[in-house]
Amino acid sequence: MRIGVLGGLVLCMIAVLAATEPHAATQSMPESKQSTTAQLPAITPASPRPEDISAATDAWLATVPPEARARSDAYFEGGYWLQLWDFLIGAGLALLFLVTRLSAGIRNLAERIARFKPVQTFIYFVIYLGLSLVITFPMTLYEGFFRERKYGLTNLTLGGWFQETLTQDVLVIVLGGLAVAALFGIVRKLRQSWWIWGAVFTILFTAFVSLIAPIWIAPLFNNYKKLEEPKIRDPILSLARANGVPASDVYWFDASKQSKRVSANVSGFLGTERISLNDNLLNRCTLPEILAVLGHEIGHYAMNHIYKALLFEGVLIVLFFAWLRWALDRSIMRWGSKWGLRGAGDVAVLPLAALLAAIFLFVLTPITNGYTRAEEIEADIYGLNAARQPDAEAHVDLMLGEYRKLSPSPLEEFLFFDHPSGRNRIYMAMRWKAEHRNDCR
Repeated sequence: MRIGVLGGLVLCMIAVLAATEPHAATQSMPESKQSTTAQLPAITPASPRPEDISAATDAWLATVPPEARARSDAYFEGGYWLQLWDFLIGAGLALLFLVTRLSAGIRNLAERIARFKPVQTFIYFVIYLGLSLVITFPMTLYEGFFRERKYGLTNLTLGGWFQETLTQDVLVIVLGGLAVAALFGIVRKLRQSWWIWGAVFTILFTAFVSLIAPIWIAPLFNNYKKLEEPKIRDPILSLARANGVPASDVYWFDASKQSKRVSANVSGFLGTERISLNDNLLNRCTLPEILAVLGHEIGHYAMNHIYKALLFEGVLIVLFFAWLRWALDRSIMRWGSKWGLRGAGDVAVLPLAALLAAIFLFVLTPITNGYTRAEEIEADIYGLNAARQPDAEAHVDLMLGEYRKLSPSPLEEFLFFDHPSGRNRIYMAMRWKAEHRNDCR
């Protein structure tokens, strides 16, 4: 995830960044025979008894070579420090713009270029974000490319990575610039209640991005095609129909250029719903494993997680804008003249808003991770009941362990995991299997 430099828009732009996270682009249809010939590890051939669930879980984890576990642990644990460094760099960058009065200077330049306030705001945003991206580019390059390459988690060339990163940045500049212009218009128009209507706008903007992401944003980074092979498509559609997903097609997207990570999703709402899976899932997994993954994703849809997540984000956005108004007023009162800020409606306060947003999000990380993790646990359990493939689920969980720590401490999982750990996911699968000893396939 890129370093946050979007000020008061940070919360809603998270939706843009999440929706535009690049996956890759190759051109050919995966060979489906790989999906049907791959073999599950010879683990727990019989359903474990309830008292043997932990032993069955340990047996699955023991199939991962020690060197692979060590590499995965090192990669994931390094991410803990990156979260801290990203926060500190973002905070330092915001203070740099404020203390040096660079932000005020950019505002003055925008005012000389254009007379119309929204145009001034857009110009400021483009210059501010552009400078921020340039300054943080070394960290972005290390975090997004060289570190991924070191751990063998990217298939992109440097040129391919740069092209996708540039596409994402342009998208954020365009959508972010328009949204920031609208937000500052609200602040200038409604001097007392701007935080309420700013929150309303941000919630609507976040929902809008979620709505258009499957159709308009995701294809900017991936080549999506309909899955034509009946042996794979028909069981997926049958599983979807049985669980209330109104889908007549399944799409695959070509993620193998970027990495070997397996992935699938049921995205969109209000008519833009789409079932998608990547070519890595098709190439590396058996049909039972594919159904286990899609059962999880269908669970998100069936339990209305997208609407619940929008509601949760809406609450956070309202709380953020309330915090933003309180903290902006006091900060401007104390340092406004020193930094060349004219008030909350002055676009030059954007770095200050970015700093306050970074603090807000950093402090709430365990809460936001916990909410997402709870939804993922629900989807795991739903997927087990829908697809009825506990061994396939456990094998996929080991694949996800290629870049996620499989067996963290409870404190690590609480603080840093937005998904349940591999150990807990496999334990849930073995628990399900133990309770279905007479009917489990």
